[in-house]
Amino acid sequence: MKLKSKLKFPYGYCNFENIITEDHLFIDRTDRIHLLEETGKNILFLRPRRFGKSLLLSILENYYDLAKADRFEELFGQLAIGQNPTPSHNQYFVLKWDFSMVNPRGDVDRIEQFLYDHINQQIRTFAIKYRDYLSYEIEINPTNGLASFQSLLAVMQATSHRLYLLIDEYDNFANEVMVSREWGQKRYEQLIQGEGIFKTLFKVIKGTLAGMGLERVFMTGVSPVVMSDLTSGQFVSRNIYFKPEFNDLCGFREAEVAELVRQVADYCGLSDTQTTQAIEIMRAYYDGYCFVYPPETGEAMYNPTLVLYFLETLQDYCRYPRTMLDSNLAPDRRKIEYVAQLPGGPELVQQAVNEQNPLTVPNISGRFGVREMLEAGDNDTLLTSLLYYLGMLTFAGDTTLDGKLKLRIPNLTIRGLYFDRLQKILLPTFNKNELEKAAGIFYRSGDLQPTCDLIEARFNALDNRDYPEADEFMVKIAFLSVLFNNIFYLIDSETALQRGYADLTMIVRPDMRQYQLLDHVVEFKYVKLSEAELSGAKIRALSEEKLRALPKVQKKLNDADSQLSRYRQGLAEIYGDKLRLQSHTVVSVGFERVVWRVKN
Repeated sequence: MKLKSKLKFPYGYCNFENIITEDHLFIDRTDRIHLLEETGKNILFLRPRRFGKSLLLSILENYYDLAKADRFEELFGQLAIGQNPTPSHNQYFVLKWDFSMVNPRGDVDRIEQFLYDHINQQIRTFAIKYRDYLSYEIEINPTNGLASFQSLLAVMQATSHRLYLLIDEYDNFANEVMVSREWGQKRYEQLIQGEGIFKTLFKVIKGTLAGMGLERVFMTGVSPVVMSDLTSGQFVSRNIYFKPEFNDLCGFREAEVAELVRQVADYCGLSDTQTTQAIEIMRAYYDGYCFVYPPETGEAMYNPTLVLYFLETLQDYCRYPRTMLDSNLAPDRRKIEYVAQLPGGPELVQQAVNEQNPLTVPNISGRFGVREMLEAGDNDTLLTSLLYYLGMLTFAGDTTLDGKLKLRIPNLTIRGLYFDRLQKILLPTFNKNELEKAAGIFYRSGDLQPTCDLIEARFNALDNRDYPEADEFMVKIAFLSVLFNNIFYLIDSETALQRGYADLTMIVRPDMRQYQLLDHVVEFKYVKLSEAELSGAKIRALSEEKLRALPKVQKKLNDADSQLSRYRQGLAEIYGDKLRLQSHTVVSVGFERVVWRVKN
């Protein structure tokens, strides 16, 4: 029986006024406005896509807007900042640019005009909004938005108020141009470097901050790459990315998510067990982002868009969403594709999924441009830093013995994006239908042979020099590239079980146990050709029976069986009798042959 009224989730909303006046859920972070004012007058705030940056700007817009002074109590009275406001509230003209609205397609002149059109449109809106405060008319130059901006400042200086400029997604359209297959690097450089329009724009902003009426600037973006390229030290903005006090400025804390799940569970009449399962599911798929250095000083954060996507579905239908990745975040695949095509990118993407040997860097770079990334060669720090800013990596919570930072993939949602890309890198000759058919057979019956056939065919098409560091990790990620599925399974690698680490566990999601799907634990082993004391050609010529009978292969199979017995016991202790568990050993002999067997 449903017990309570529904919560109004602001999924997809970034308009603070509507959220408050329409009584939507609002997680209050307005107490940080004091800290933001103290931090500086020119601030850059970076977070991954869909992390609530636009809503933050909307809060600031409503808080500082002098045209909304008479609505301060209505909008902020029940919030932390309403109980203790700063003297600056409702004291500014506010102008907002959103560069995600600038069309990134076309030649440089066309993109420049798109940018001017956006700036001019925002200035027209500004002129209408503040017409009662302005004594003169702002001149709009249709072919030069920067001239229009300077006219706005001149008109505004005749008043007693100053301008607060908000720039949302400052790097969005530049990033879109940069990663575009159609235009790519050359078009990006034309816009950003030399006397490109983007660089000129920030020169104008810098100049108007020096006593020409522009008093504060707050920008949001995803990474510092564009800022580094366009400013070259000329435009200094205070980057608050790593400051502990702003770690949760956007995003949800664990306790907040758990409380929201409990309220929705109460509405749906879910049991305590079902409520706990929902919290665990959300933790696995959406938690894990740490924006603080050193990492141990900050709490891991949940992606707010994904949390609201999950909760809204759960509340509406009293079940989980089938696909845990909201389609609004699916374009993040393009970011991994972009990194994967850069020098050293494919190797970095593979290394990122290796829990046994995690990525490490001396530091996260705070200032680097595209050319630096392209010329980095075998220096992984810049590409790793970019993946970190994109939300594709996060701090692992500890450091190496020599003080390097460990990084990891934050959650299952992002891990799925990696394996989508790895499938294209490792298995490019197979179509999606072939791979899905082989995986489906394994999910339902535990039969690994179709998957083994695909992997073996791929390996045999390679020269061993293509994988000079061949080992069981390479075998494992090849299999995961076929088997990874976060619609049906909670997938974990290097799961700590019974004083050991299982190579791969695939536990059916609680909401998917109605289907004929098996739970799986898999142990991977690798036998070098030198250990088998046979050439690649001779290994390929062996029957499967004789291959299994090789002493080294037999030993690996038996060792894995012993490990799997312990892992089964550990999984039974965690999940109880609901498991339909099958245990599998996979042994690869070089990159020539693969054998497997089931142990139950």
